[in-house]
Amino acid sequence: MQEQQEQQARSPVPPFTEETARQKVKMAQDAWNTRDPETVSLAYTEDSEWRNRDEFFQGREEIVAFLQRKWAREFDYRLMKELWCYQGNRISVRFEYECRDADGQWWRSHGNEHWEFDANGLMRRRDASINDYRIEESNRRYR
Repeated sequence: MQEQQEQQARSPVPPFTEETARQKVKMAQDAWNTRDPETVSLAYTEDSEWRNRDEFFQGREEIVAFLQRKWAREFDYRLMKELWCYQGNRISVRFEYECRDADGQWWRSHGNEHWEFDANGLMRRRDASINDYRIEESNRRYR
C-alpha cells in the first residue's frame, strides 16, 4: 500500500502557478508542523537530495533519520513558511520556526529553502540555509 502511495502523483504538480505554488508551500508547512518524520518524508522522492545547514544527505531513510534527530532536540516546534518565488518545477520559500531546547531556552530560526520537484510533484531536491538566535518566551510569534 505504501509503495503504491509513493508512486502516485502528489498534487499539485509542476509547472506551478502562483496558486499551486502557494498550495505546495502550505502543504509543506502543515506536514512539518505534525513533527512526524514518516509523514513528512512521503513528500520527497526516494532519492531526494538535501542540504540542511552543513549536512548533506540523500534518500527518504536519511530524511526520516534527520527529522527524528531534529525533533528529538527541538521541543514545541512551530513553523511558518511563505512563498518567495516559483518557476516551472521550482519553488523558493522563506521560513521561520521557533522551538525550545532541553534547557528551556527558546530559539527562532529563519532562512530560505529552494525546492525542485519531479513530474509527479515529489520534491527531488531541497537546499536550506538557516540561522538561529535566542529569544525570550514572551517574544514568540508562533504558537
